[in-house]
Amino acid sequence: MKKPCDVAGFLLSRAGEDDDFRERLLANPKETIEREFGVTMAKDHAIHVHEETYAATHVVLPPRSKFTEAEREEAKTGAASLEFLRKTMYDPAPPLRPPAVDRASTPNNATTAEALAKAGRESIRRGLGFLESTIDENGAWHCIRFNLADPDIPRHFEKPPFISAYCVLALKCCEEARAKAICTATRAYLVDTIEYPGLWRYYRHLPQDLDSTTLCSLVIETHPWIVLGRNIPQIVANRDEEGRFMTWVLEDDEPDVVSRFRLEADPVVNANVIAYLGDCPETRDAQRWLEDLITDAKLKGSSKWYPDEVAIYYATARAVIRAQPALDRLRPILADRILGLRDDTGDFGNVLQTAQAVSALYNVGCLDRIDAKRHVERFTRSQREDGSWPELLAFGDQTLKWGTVGQIGHGSEAVTAAFCIEALERLVAILRA
Repeated sequence: MKKPCDVAGFLLSRAGEDDDFRERLLANPKETIEREFGVTMAKDHAIHVHEETYAATHVVLPPRSKFTEAEREEAKTGAASLEFLRKTMYDPAPPLRPPAVDRASTPNNATTAEALAKAGRESIRRGLGFLESTIDENGAWHCIRFNLADPDIPRHFEKPPFISAYCVLALKCCEEARAKAICTATRAYLVDTIEYPGLWRYYRHLPQDLDSTTLCSLVIETHPWIVLGRNIPQIVANRDEEGRFMTWVLEDDEPDVVSRFRLEADPVVNANVIAYLGDCPETRDAQRWLEDLITDAKLKGSSKWYPDEVAIYYATARAVIRAQPALDRLRPILADRILGLRDDTGDFGNVLQTAQAVSALYNVGCLDRIDAKRHVERFTRSQREDGSWPELLAFGDQTLKWGTVGQIGHGSEAVTAAFCIEALERLVAILRA
């Protein structure tokens, strides 16, 4: 069955109407919930169901915060403390490496589809080898925070949960054993960074946010807090008067560093919320808003956090898959919009933008409208000998000024690699079909 948004309310209602279900829920809560929703939850997390009586009342306390009171107070002023920032930004990040020397391409008609599929598979395996060398022992991915306008401003490594979730969602389509091992390790890292009742934040000195929360939730979907929808009430409550989901989850005791530059209704954030919650009454207004933006070609300047339209299309295509059939009418429109981004050579921009375009076209069922052989050649040619692809701008604050000049950007060779591997998986499957 389709999981309702209010899982707890559903269980209470069902237990009130069905005595057999009530007894099973009390006796074997985990097994009963798994059977009811057709899911398998994490084995190392216990679930207890208590029955109140007319003579006994239960009060359930939430888990203690992962941070001490002193740490929470420190985070509130963290944006002004270089020492605090360095706890989340790991110096130094290496200088930007030049891209690979582009090897001469072979005309498509001179290379068989099978030979290119084999080259694509080898490229995927080399990319996974590179990723294994960059992901830390806890399963955390890294990206680099940099200034777009001034390369002399120091570059910082960072390891927010968001970037791990963003990349693993791309990598999870890969059936290679090494890809599965990376995803498993990263899921454990995201579980370790979860905050009750299932929320995440980018930096410790920033409030929890729906972009991090929904992507991390999609990755650790078997965690009982996620299966039971513990975070859904807060997500649903975080809407504006038009029903669009706001980026920041602001509480009275949270840092207010975002108030000076907040821009709330971001199309990618809303697409990610729709992907997590699916088609339900609580997401209908956001669906209509996102659909209107794309249909009416009003995306320019609509996202604070993502630098180009293809990133918005990529997130929306994932929402189309997970909320189907509600957004199916967007499929041909998305395909036309994405294909309209091609330049004279048939590329969609840089290799990261092209990778996201390829995967988005796959998700809307229109990958047959591009030259798969040509794109496999491009991805394999742009890969370095160590299996990496170039560091490129993946996301970042497009308006925030750092000092007197510049915009904050985030990306890394590992980030680009995750999306290139996803695109290659899609293209190789087409070539071998």
